[in-house]
Amino acid sequence: MTTSHARSAADDPADDPLARLRQICLALPETTERLSHGEPTWFVRDKHVFVMYANHHHDDRLGFWCAAPAGAQQVLVATEPERFFRPPYVGHRGWLGVWLDVPVDWAEITDLVTDAYRMIAPKRLLAALDASSHI
Repeated sequence: MTTSHARSAADDPADDPLARLRQICLALPETTERLSHGEPTWFVRDKHVFVMYANHHHDDRLGFWCAAPAGAQQVLVATEPERFFRPPYVGHRGWLGVWLDVPVDWAEITDLVTDAYRMIAPKRLLAALDASSHI
């Protein structure tokens, strides 16, 4: 008799939003992760936050917050409020909230995280990022 074990989405790292987000963030030059305010948070050179995971932070939703270029928050929240939001604490500085409990386009998430990194990282790290993307 053979027994098959059904795998849940939680068993597959590809289906785990935190694992996917972690992989994207940690692929960027000199990025570190540590808990901040009880949530996984990614830093440039262990000093400057560029992405913060939000696992039901102040509500019952799953998402993350990230630095964003000027005007991006307003446009994305206005055009796609089912996918984007103005996060507490940092929303007034233009940071973007991104829901992860809806269908997610991980290529777009990679672009948003990279844009967030570009907003925070120093020029030398941006040059390293640009050099590595041409390989």
